[in-house]
Amino acid sequence: MNKYVLLFLSLLCFYSHSQEKKRNNNQEETITATVINAQTDEAMSSVHIVNLNQVKGTITNDNGTFTIPAVANDTLYLTYLGFKSQKIRVTNDMLKFKDTKITLTELAYALEEVVVKPYQLTGFLEIDAKNISINDSYQYAISGLSSGYEAGNKNPSAVTKVLGAILNPADLLRNLFGKKPAQMRKLRQMKEDDRIRDLLASKFDRETLTELLQLEKVDIEDILNNCNYSKSFILTANDLQILDAMSGCYEDYKVLNRKK
Repeated sequence: MNKYVLLFLSLLCFYSHSQEKKRNNNQEETITATVINAQTDEAMSSVHIVNLNQVKGTITNDNGTFTIPAVANDTLYLTYLGFKSQKIRVTNDMLKFKDTKITLTELAYALEEVVVKPYQLTGFLEIDAKNISINDSYQYAISGLSSGYEAGNKNPSAVTKVLGAILNPADLLRNLFGKKPAQMRKLRQMKEDDRIRDLLASKFDRETLTELLQLEKVDIEDILNNCNYSKSFILTANDLQILDAMSGCYEDYKVLNRKK
């Protein structure tokens, strides 16, 4: 009888230990750190931090401290108005110790000297014409359209891009969306995180969007152009409005793509 009781107690202890281990494994890992001003060593409050891998956001408190879900090798993106944005790779030491300090450097604004160089005319037309700089962008005329389209330097890809954007915008969207499915899936995650939405609502530079989505600014403009958003909207909208526009466009694209 004692043998069975001992076996039962052993199994009970093993089960309890397994459950505790399972709970610990399922517990979300976080990193805690403090952001300070590199010039003054003062703690910085209200700094925005985004985990680019997990698409989670937070801000620092009055003591410059923040806590955010993260695992080793995640990348944190820190932004604050007037300071240079910073990307930090999470290490095991940062997860283990809670005294990590991250410094942000203040941006230095300086006007560069502008040197005006007037043309030195000789009076000889052939010589003066060669000394005048010309615009090296090329205009491409397309039969049936009233105006030409500027496409940068003269190369085959420039012509292809112009033709693709004008004649077959659906294919261009397919190329932009279809080749970056992982980035596009982040759109919904970004919309669901209130911290990220608050950050994007205050920004107009597209930097956080490009970091989160791993897209170039020109890709964002191409997507919105081909989703019939005006040039005025693309230039003046804040990053949150751009996010919502891209997300809506992507959802429409998925619906149309399923019908084919």
